[in-house]
Amino acid sequence: MKAIVINGCCKAEDLRVSEIPVPEVKSGWVLVKIHAAGLNHSEALLRMFEADNDYISTPIVPGIECVGEIADASDSIFTVGDRVVALMGGMGRSFNGSYAEYVLLPVRNVFKVDSDLDWVSLAAVPETYFTAYGSLFECLQLTATDILLVRGATSTVGMAAIQLAKAVGAKVIAACRKESSFEKLHAVGADCCIIDDGNISNQKLEILPNKVLELIGPKTLRDSLLCVSHPGYVCNTGVLGNVFTIQNFDPIKYIPNGVFLTGFYSNFPTQKTIDDLFQLIRTADIRPLYAKVFSMNEIVEAHSLLEKGGAGGKIILKIC
Repeated sequence: MKAIVINGCCKAEDLRVSEIPVPEVKSGWVLVKIHAAGLNHSEALLRMFEADNDYISTPIVPGIECVGEIADASDSIFTVGDRVVALMGGMGRSFNGSYAEYVLLPVRNVFKVDSDLDWVSLAAVPETYFTAYGSLFECLQLTATDILLVRGATSTVGMAAIQLAKAVGAKVIAACRKESSFEKLHAVGADCCIIDDGNISNQKLEILPNKVLELIGPKTLRDSLLCVSHPGYVCNTGVLGNVFTIQNFDPIKYIPNGVFLTGFYSNFPTQKTIDDLFQLIRTADIRPLYAKVFSMNEIVEAHSLLEKGGAGGKIILKIC
């Protein structure tokens, strides 16, 4: 089968399509024929910085998510031909991932889906929309009566979160760095847009959020905690600000009275959550967002764009 394999850290231009054996099925694992895979920033980080570390099992096929159909169900409850999504749980790091025509995956990573989306649109969903869904509904307990501020709104998770929040009737404030992004944020459902100057708590907002989806991370987290109403809720999900920790964190002084801080970790999807997510997508007629589609032979161009940013949305690798 065709696959993209890395043996260690490398440049985007070093990526090539190789021929490797189709994996042999074993108990507790299923073989998935991949139709498309969403690309993620973590895969660029793997290629640039992580692949030489001992905890990465090189040579490795990258890719933390994919969509396809069951090619061999092994001893699982799946049936050959089932449409599935797969994500996380060690894909592309502990074992081969989705930059290939076939992938052998633990049953716990694979979820049957009831969806008539085409493969490319379906590939935009797994990691991005699962992360947005879990942040909003598991962590923030979002309802139709809430006013949600999405910080880092132009990111793939940010725009997905806007769509999902509007689907349940919440009011959405989208925060980003450039006014030129307002039009596309309104187009996906934002009720109003504001410039994120790092100090939203000092801005005189027309409406005050009671819930915040923090995708910038520790860099602006304190400001997010200060800008919500009381009671207020903040979910830290992303680290787009490239600051990963809070120095000398004192929760008593850092978190204001009457404000609740939570965080979402996307490593543990369940079939119920995936079912609930796709039901919302289907009933609300949500169109999954993506920006660029590349073939496996265009992996250099795809990863160069992934590394540099500027795609304007999700990048999809179309396998077949």
